[in-house]
Amino acid sequence: MRATRKQKIPLSSMVAVSANTLAGILDCGRATAVKIGTDANARFQVGKRVLYNVEKVRHYLDTLAE
Repeated sequence: MRATRKQKIPLSSMVAVSANTLAGILDCGRATAVKIGTDANARFQVGKRVLYNVEKVRHYLDTLAE
């Protein structure tokens, strides 16, 4: 199996990210990032990969902050 290539893409242009990348963006642990992504209804699956929609997570966190 081939490893996923790491590319240097600006955060502002990312549409979907993995749980580990989401944890890095949110500056929290992976389990917390998965919970936030799931609560935000941002989780989707492509084949076996699980990704999180960054825009939905941002919107969810904005609504929590209000």
